[in-house]
Amino acid sequence: GQRLEYNMADHLASIYGTEKDKVNCSFYYKIGACRHGEKCSRLHNKPTFSQTILLRNLFKNPANIAELPDGRPGCALTEKDLQENFDNFFADMFWEMEEKYGEIVDMNVCDNMGEHLIGNVYIMFEEEDDAEKAVNELNERWFNGMPITAELSPVTDFREACCRQYEQGECTRGGFCNFMHLKPISPDLRKSLFGARKRIVSPGRMHREGGGSRRRSRSPRRDRFRDDRRRRRDRY
Repeated sequence: GQRLEYNMADHLASIYGTEKDKVNCSFYYKIGACRHGEKCSRLHNKPTFSQTILLRNLFKNPANIAELPDGRPGCALTEKDLQENFDNFFADMFWEMEEKYGEIVDMNVCDNMGEHLIGNVYIMFEEEDDAEKAVNELNERWFNGMPITAELSPVTDFREACCRQYEQGECTRGGFCNFMHLKPISPDLRKSLFGARKRIVSPGRMHREGGGSRRRSRSPRRDRFRDDRRRRRDRY
């Protein structure tokens, strides 16, 4: 009887968070988001501690602006302008998070169109305590005039969360795929942010080569963050 219990426990552990798991949602386990949301028939086991945080729907891509009533595109920016806009967003977010909360080992932004993934920003910190502090404080802050919605995420391996067909240019589901389509930053920015770090195991697990401080000067661009108290003050 005891052996049977052990075998069952091993079996449940082996299928946890996979498609074979009929109790726990595999999409939430891998991606930290599910298109069914709270109505999902399977459990979303929200972590009580994690290195990774999710900032929901934070990045607003100008390319997604709806077309005008006369049929003209809602966004007149060129591809170069759109990339620069995204790079500025990514750099602002990276430096703000690292300077206030702690060392970042990876950061990704979803380019999906589904409501549960669009504009999602995932940040993996070196320390779980830094992630917890970030979530607690960010839920009291605003970005570009909108309140930030932050939570701990179960995502530990972005390789498992990403759409492999998309990375190979073969995804047939387009922007409404339920696996992550990660929006790339420019090579120069990636080198600036992650050049001193060596990827190991997957895109979600990195470490630095060598020691020393990694603090860099802040961007001269206007800080787009505003805490709740300042927003309330500015409203009057």
